[in-house]
Amino acid sequence: MSQKDANKVVTVVAYLCQGDKSKEISYTDAKVIGNGSFGVVYQARLLETDEIVAVKKVLQDRRFKNRELQIMRQLDHPNIVQLKYFFHSVGDRKDDVYLNLVLEFIPETVYRVARRYARQKETIPLLFVKLYMYQLFRSLAYIHHKGICHRDIKPQNLLLNPATAVLKLCDFGSAKVLVRGEPNVSYICSRYYRAPELIFGAVDYTCQIDVWSAGCVLAELLLGQPIFPGESGVDQLVEIIKILGTPSREQIHEMNPDYREFKFPQIKPHLWSKVFRPRVPSEAIQLVSQLLDYTPSKRLEPLDACLHCFFDELRQEGTRLPNDRPLPPLFNLTPYGEYLNFTIIISIIMLINCVILQYICLFFTDKKLLLYCQAILKHRQHV
Repeated sequence: MSQKDANKVVTVVAYLCQGDKSKEISYTDAKVIGNGSFGVVYQARLLETDEIVAVKKVLQDRRFKNRELQIMRQLDHPNIVQLKYFFHSVGDRKDDVYLNLVLEFIPETVYRVARRYARQKETIPLLFVKLYMYQLFRSLAYIHHKGICHRDIKPQNLLLNPATAVLKLCDFGSAKVLVRGEPNVSYICSRYYRAPELIFGAVDYTCQIDVWSAGCVLAELLLGQPIFPGESGVDQLVEIIKILGTPSREQIHEMNPDYREFKFPQIKPHLWSKVFRPRVPSEAIQLVSQLLDYTPSKRLEPLDACLHCFFDELRQEGTRLPNDRPLPPLFNLTPYGEYLNFTIIISIIMLINCVILQYICLFFTDKKLLLYCQAILKHRQHV
């Protein structure tokens, strides 16, 4: 793109994320900030608000609705990148139509931040690991509750605001609403973060593939490098077996009931405590072990991960960022969270089952109330 093209003002009729209303928007200062097989991402400035946005431009197949657009129009969460507008444009060839998603612009990614620490032979400070992972699990709890599986969780798709430590999940180009019994492609998700059931060719998998990927991200932040750096699809399984050991027939059956090849060398699992440096806290290692399990149903649900003791520091009064700013909002309301005052909680708490209580905990704004509910939850799980 030439400087002249970058400085020109582009005016289009765009649709708002919610509803069918359209409005004219103008943007300028467009420059390419990313590209791939999906298309191109531009950074641009909206003239009306002077706001910096990202514009993701992808070739649209006229025969189908764009799945990414359909999914993003359903989403409204503080830890998911916001879709502001969308519009269509024509390409150089007369039949080419492009979908343009106008998204909020977030300047950094977990991937780039982690690489900077790695170049200095350091790991990301533990408080940041907790902040990033908690917000990731919170976003996963939200989309999984809607039946949406992201299918490409990796550090590159975790946007960061370095000043506030707010994390936002992005790139729903591979996302899909999973329906039990309906087949899905198994060749999905970036290799280092690909769940073993996908490597075994499963087509009836669940949203727990995202949990495996999140476990890989957590392990990578603690290690300073990918935990399973496979050089191919098969080698990826080898890297997993090196640490988790050879999966049993029962585990393979749960990953993919149709898999019939069982000729694997018998490798014993590695102790998780030996995988990480001695200074990595035991609760972090425990959380990793509960995420990276061969059996999908045994992996922690994202909401359970949010309640893990590894994140207790985030719930403590007085915890602040290293720059002395307050923590980002971690317990703020979402459209699915409704504030319940303390009196109401007291009156109904014994009538609620643990699952509902967990969902309430995720969306409270009041930290003390959150801690109270979590304490009750822990008590109920042990009675």
